[in-house]
Amino acid sequence: MTENRRHIKKLYETLFSMPKTYVYALLDGASIGGDDLLLRLDEYDAKSFCLYQGNLPHDVEAAAPYLVRLEEESAFTQWILENGWGNHWGIFAVSSKKVKAVRKHFRTMIKVKDPEGKTLFFRYYDPRVFKVFLPTCSQEELAAVFGPVHCYLQEGDSLNHLIRFTWNDGDDLKIEDMALY
Repeated sequence: MTENRRHIKKLYETLFSMPKTYVYALLDGASIGGDDLLLRLDEYDAKSFCLYQGNLPHDVEAAAPYLVRLEEESAFTQWILENGWGNHWGIFAVSSKKVKAVRKHFRTMIKVKDPEGKTLFFRYYDPRVFKVFLPTCSQEELAAVFGPVHCYLQEGDSLNHLIRFTWNDGDDLKIEDMALY
């Protein structure tokens, strides 16, 4: 088995290891590149939800973040894991909640205010941002970020590494850097 195949197999096993949960991908259209995500969502008939609301210009729609519930045996899941892992395409979330509740939760984090009160878009779904941001959060902020999510998973600094973030109310954030093979 090739190195790539080993890490993808272990990634599948880790993502889909929690019973009675759903696996979601928060995908960054800007990182995936132009229309490629929209074309793949259509090609694989993947049920997806843009985290931006309203009628969007095409260039904004193509660069927007999308929530997709991943199915273990789907061609779309395979495409995401084989092509996106290591390319900062997004993060994964595991939850026992259905997509409507999870989408509502993730939409609450899209916009933040800077110290001067100016509203900014927050690209928390970029794994390079997420792994730096999450450890700086207070207990109150962790509660807001985790909401209905049991754990977050993302690529580490190499293809062989997966970072898992877990948090239970009142506990410290737990960060596991796991080798995939």
